[in-house]
Amino acid sequence: MLAMDQVPLRLIEFPADNPEHALRFWRELLGMQLEPRTAEHGEGWQSAPESGPAVGIHTRGRGPGDNFSLPYFEVDDLERALDSVTALGGTVIHPGESWAVCKDCEGTPFGLAQPG
Repeated sequence: MLAMDQVPLRLIEFPADNPEHALRFWRELLGMQLEPRTAEHGEGWQSAPESGPAVGIHTRGRGPGDNFSLPYFEVDDLERALDSVTALGGTVIHPGESWAVCKDCEGTPFGLAQPG
């Protein structure tokens, strides 16, 4: 089991039907820059995680992480964390090499990400 102080919040992802509208909202509300992501980070826009978690915006889709706001928690060993998710009654919806989308034992979606 991982203690919460060992699992920092890394990213909060917001899907949007109108991403330009959402960009304006979050930029103005939080006073932060959201820049286009590089190909390795996927589609959409993201803030630089200077202090605290990054904020991400992407076009709402039909995929596992595309319908709801998702907190992504940073874990040192993604494979071990995914094993823990299933052992604790959760499900892995979208496994990846450096990040994954999961659901807890009550069906609430969340993400896990390795550092870097």
